[in-house]
Amino acid sequence: MRERSKAAAVTDVLAADFAPTRSPLERARHAPPGIYSDPEIFALEKERIFMREWLFVARVEEVENPGDYLALRVLGEPVVLARDQAGTLRAFANVCLHRGVEVACGKGNARAFKCPYHGWAYGLDGALRGAPLIDDNQCFSKEGRRLREIPLGDWSGNLFINFARDPVPFAEFIAPWQQEYGFLQPERCRLAAKIPVMLECNWKFAVENLLDIYHVRVLHAKSFGAQFDADRKNIRLSPGGVVSYYYRSAAAVPEGRSLFGRMPWIDERGDNFGLTFRMPPNTHMFARCDQIRYLTIWPVAVDRCEITCYHLFPKEHFALPDFETRAQVYRDYQITVLEEDRSMMTSLQRAMTSRNYVPGPMAGIEATIHHVLGDYLDRMGIGGRT
Repeated sequence: MRERSKAAAVTDVLAADFAPTRSPLERARHAPPGIYSDPEIFALEKERIFMREWLFVARVEEVENPGDYLALRVLGEPVVLARDQAGTLRAFANVCLHRGVEVACGKGNARAFKCPYHGWAYGLDGALRGAPLIDDNQCFSKEGRRLREIPLGDWSGNLFINFARDPVPFAEFIAPWQQEYGFLQPERCRLAAKIPVMLECNWKFAVENLLDIYHVRVLHAKSFGAQFDADRKNIRLSPGGVVSYYYRSAAAVPEGRSLFGRMPWIDERGDNFGLTFRMPPNTHMFARCDQIRYLTIWPVAVDRCEITCYHLFPKEHFALPDFETRAQVYRDYQITVLEEDRSMMTSLQRAMTSRNYVPGPMAGIEATIHHVLGDYLDRMGIGGRT
């Protein structure tokens, strides 16, 4: 197959007819395969979506103490979260001012960062402290030089970053979330598990799957499907691709009976309390009577993504002598459910390169997917606003 220029590849997809996907739900069809399989579209998503949005990247417990740091790669961008000795938490581009080498790796506790290549040193506040053997360069002074700071926001212990030079103020971004879901009080919880799961599919399939009520009673019949009761009338589709719905569901363990009991601050909502909330572009929150879970979906390649699962429980539970044993049941169950999804999402991805695939009609129960796809097309400038 001959090489296509980037511009031509993007133009091909942008010129495609997305009218059936944008049609009212009762006449809509699923999206053409290009948005799940074209590498040029994948590259464009990074710039038009992920480099503009607030992204949930960690829990505050991961960088809780002075000197704590956490190095991340977010869509290939190296980032380090660091708390200085005064207790201030910041996010920086993990890129040395000399040759660009990452100055921090993994996670841990440190008093400073030192580039492993040429020894340039940085404080936990990002300031350049030392640059060996560079004094003979008359055009350089280390005074005032620092790692590029990345905007950082903290909502109830959930840490967000934004790569945009002039992002939407974090308080404005998070206000609807706080107003609607502040009652869950995630600040009264702690991180019990952080579970990475790699999938062989485009990141948007993972987003859609987490919102797909249609498949629950079929694919998940042996896990939580029989305990899940979602009334379509409770689904709320808000501007900007936001999705939320309340439903009845058992605790996320094999027998469906909580191993901890209800979180005290939502006790009145009962044992079958269930909530799903999607905040674009890649964060999903799931709540049950006894637990809060966040799932973030990170694009890795056009046909690969990684889901990171955060399991939160009330702080007081961590003192229980058998806490780890109980919490492990929830972790194992999460993996069970994701493994049920894995083969289907892999199959979806394979279909995107099949000459026999024609996007099928959407069912009314797929309103969430229809809503999210419409917002995605808007953000990408495909067949609608730019």
